[in-house]
Amino acid sequence: MAKVGRPTKYTKELGNAICLRLSSESLRSICRDEEMPARKTVHLWLLEESKKEFLHQYNIACNTRAEELFDSLEEIADNTKGDVQRDRLRIDTKKWYLSKVMPKKYGDKLDMTSGGKALPTPILKLGSKETDE
Repeated sequence: MAKVGRPTKYTKELGNAICLRLSSESLRSICRDEEMPARKTVHLWLLEESKKEFLHQYNIACNTRAEELFDSLEEIADNTKGDVQRDRLRIDTKKWYLSKVMPKKYGDKLDMTSGGKALPTPILKLGSKETDE
């Protein structure tokens, strides 16, 4: 008898297959495949305490995909053929996405200096003994 419907039971093999693909494509794209579970099912698996290994693999795969996305920015920017406006939109969209999924690495950095000089340390808190005198 043929298998009917999407898989809903987690197996290590299925988790590995999802994470392998996730390193280069979106979960939305993966879950369009009838052989894969629905996105909602995957999201529920990520919340289950018993599937911490899958959550760890999933996070690594997402970070790998973000790094691949970052690498693609140079190729888009170096493309001398094609639509400049479209390429700019593609780059801006990918940069925005990276700043949200990996803010420590690709997010905007705040300049905590004053005119290019470091702020004096320690900065005193209002109401401290040093400011009350």
